[in-house]
Amino acid sequence: MKIRQIFISLLFALVAVSSFSMATEEAQSHHESNSEQSVEKKPYESKSVSQLAGSFLETTGLYAIFNTDDGETTSDPAGASKERPMGAFESSLGRVIMILIVFLLFYLAIAKGFEPLLLLPIAFGGLLANIPLAHMAGPEGMLGVIYNMGIANEFFPLLIFMGVGAMTDFGPLLANPKTALLGGAAQFGIFGSLVGAVMLGFDLQSASAISIIGGADGPTSIFIANRLAPDMLGAIAVAAYSYMALVPVIQPPIMRALTTKEERRIQMGVQRKVHKLEKLFFPIVVLMLSILILPESTPLIGAFAFGNFAKESAVIDRLSDTMQNSLINIVTIFLGLGVGSKLAADKFLVLESLGIMIIGLIAFSVGTAAGVLMAKVMNKFSKEPINPLIGAAGVSAVPMAARVVSKVGSEERPGNVLLMHAMGPNVAGVIGSAVAAGVLLSIFK
Repeated sequence: MKIRQIFISLLFALVAVSSFSMATEEAQSHHESNSEQSVEKKPYESKSVSQLAGSFLETTGLYAIFNTDDGETTSDPAGASKERPMGAFESSLGRVIMILIVFLLFYLAIAKGFEPLLLLPIAFGGLLANIPLAHMAGPEGMLGVIYNMGIANEFFPLLIFMGVGAMTDFGPLLANPKTALLGGAAQFGIFGSLVGAVMLGFDLQSASAISIIGGADGPTSIFIANRLAPDMLGAIAVAAYSYMALVPVIQPPIMRALTTKEERRIQMGVQRKVHKLEKLFFPIVVLMLSILILPESTPLIGAFAFGNFAKESAVIDRLSDTMQNSLINIVTIFLGLGVGSKLAADKFLVLESLGIMIIGLIAFSVGTAAGVLMAKVMNKFSKEPINPLIGAAGVSAVPMAARVVSKVGSEERPGNVLLMHAMGPNVAGVIGSAVAAGVLLSIFK
């Protein structure tokens, strides 16, 4: 018994001595590092009042904007290896232009109500990114931390897809399965813009990343750009989310130009009631098909299917409610600010970014037009009337595109509610854009 007590006492003594030794070494190393820092610290130099005022002036934003030779560098979440000295235009007039663009986005979000949940965080991130000297978009800045935390590693897009899945009702699509063709037709904008981007000089891999903008799917655009063209991720993300937010501006003129007044006034019949089991099995069937045929699309479709399956199971309402509200709201804030960080003048006001914006606009317009034209053809051969306007909802901007379709339809015929009919091609477009992304990823595997 005494031997055991002696052994335990020695053991404790040994541990105590080791701990004391380690603590002493850490204290010494900490002292040495502090000593090195104190050596490197710039000694204080006394200054006159005029010199202090001059030092203050050189740290103001006005001085940074007007003095183009102040040596300021760009900010990049990837760190100093991606940063460079700012040009005269970027640090002065470029910043002013971008701030004016940001104010325009504020106006569209607040006064016009163009998807403020999306547009306002992006615009505010752009405002912060153009603050002189602050380096907000650098690796240690707030915007840079957000960008690296969930955009550069594709995490935020998957969380957004999870939340969208939890908010999605596949009932309209299951009630009228042929509307899935409209979601497929709208993806023509993706592959059409792929050809256009190649013709403009982009290599095939970069053109594939740019083309996804045609589906008006921000999360998918970020996901595929990070895989195929990470250097273009910022411009692609800004373009995709900008066009998603501007759906109420871009789509109505195209819809009216391609349809007659009589077609826009078409009323569609009441949809059949979809059984609960159909809704429960559908996300699993979609996921299994993706696993068997196109595994590259399963990160996006898997997150989307999980959110929808949680909702339709009706046994984890708390988790489903979190995905529909708290989770997607938090991620939207971070995603908007992170995307807005790429609205800095040195990144956005370049020919490559402007080219991506133009290609994206054309792709989105072509996708909208293809959906409307397909709906016109289906209406000619369908026993039941189909309003061609619902084809515009084939892009995957859920539920903005469906709301726009319903709004345009009600303007032509008051009381003509097309929202649920438009939701069929709208949710089909979400799946379609994810599948298109999987196809493009698989050919570059």
